[in-house]
Amino acid sequence: MTTVAPEPTTSDALIDELRAWLEQNWDPEITLGEWWERLGLAGWAAPTLPENAYGRGLSRPDAARVSVEIGRFGALGAPAGLGLMLAAPTIATHGTQEQIDEYVKDIVTGQKAWCQLFSEPGAGSDLAGLSTKAVEQDGEFIINGQKVWTSGGQIADMGMLLARTDPSVPKHQGITWFAFDMNQPGVDVRPLREMTGHALFSEVFFSDARVDKDAIIGGQNNGWAVANTTLMFERNSLGAGGGGGANFAPAGQKSGQLGRRVGDFVTKPDEATQRRVQAARTRMSAATMYIGLAKGNGSWSNPVIRQKIAQLHIISEIGRLNTERYKAVRTSGGDIPGVANISKLLMSEIVRSTRDLGLQIVGAQGLLAAQTPEEQKAIDDATGNPFLAGITASALMAQAPPIYGGTDQIQMNVIGERVLGLPKEPRNDNLLPFNEIPRNA
Repeated sequence: MTTVAPEPTTSDALIDELRAWLEQNWDPEITLGEWWERLGLAGWAAPTLPENAYGRGLSRPDAARVSVEIGRFGALGAPAGLGLMLAAPTIATHGTQEQIDEYVKDIVTGQKAWCQLFSEPGAGSDLAGLSTKAVEQDGEFIINGQKVWTSGGQIADMGMLLARTDPSVPKHQGITWFAFDMNQPGVDVRPLREMTGHALFSEVFFSDARVDKDAIIGGQNNGWAVANTTLMFERNSLGAGGGGGANFAPAGQKSGQLGRRVGDFVTKPDEATQRRVQAARTRMSAATMYIGLAKGNGSWSNPVIRQKIAQLHIISEIGRLNTERYKAVRTSGGDIPGVANISKLLMSEIVRSTRDLGLQIVGAQGLLAAQTPEEQKAIDDATGNPFLAGITASALMAQAPPIYGGTDQIQMNVIGERVLGLPKEPRNDNLLPFNEIPRNA
């Protein structure tokens, strides 16, 4: 009996092509900027983007395989950050080809890092209530106002700016999405130090800053539709989690890293290490780690803790399976309405459960938090628990995910109104001209 070998799948052929390309192009002796130019222009940095936007039009599962394979090869992966996650797909969706060539090329090649200039002190959950002004003058816009909770604002070269260009129409209709140059007079970026000890976010002040009319993405006063595209990509990315692929290096001019030898950013693990890393990615969940901790300090005998570990495992599996279900549906050309919002809600629930359970297991040691490597070493030496500093750091950070990328309450409103068709709460502020809405009432 003759056995016929199965035909290779599209993914198999894709990975074969990637391996051949890496063999020809990966060189640890070139600079980081040179490597990212090769990777980006070949379409491997952002393979889910369409081909006219420096991508390959791949599905998310295939793109994840690309990321994993680059890491397995020992090469450096794509530039990380909001440029690839949010700006590039938004511009690819709504921008002209000239804008794609101007902005997306610099993103996929790591030349420019981006931040998201959306939220304001008076317009967080009600993003359409933003009041940063963009006044047209001689072919450009003059920007005045303030943004807050800007991730990476202090290291960004460019920003996704939402500003009000027409206050005489209802609030959703007078907003414009700009590709904004952060390196100019009139832009004051002030890092915000969080209780974690880090400053991941910033507040940004604009005083007669400028942006060209050509930098409008998606049309003047059409920014709300463009912003919803950005938020969709954000929620999909947050809900799906990381790809677990290649090594990391900071993008953009302000990082000062583009001229360094790219090989300095990567380590190619031996086969045994690769197996351990892969096993950790596939099996090591928070619930698994907490089982070991609870057994180690005796709290495993507490039936409440055992029950909460089981609950954490269950919701984590629901999140994972929901992502896999969505991938399968998208691969076959279908869609699941509201899945990004549901995934975002699940992520919030997982981080809250992880926080509460971790602190309950470690008990009074949960009061020990490290903000520097030296403090972490001191905690490790004092407690003999190398996981403790990570548990307390995660607990401090756990307040953020239910807020950023759209609060839990916003996600539930979207699901209720747009997916389930429930009636909206009575309101008229979305019908009045923005300049007639009572402020601070």
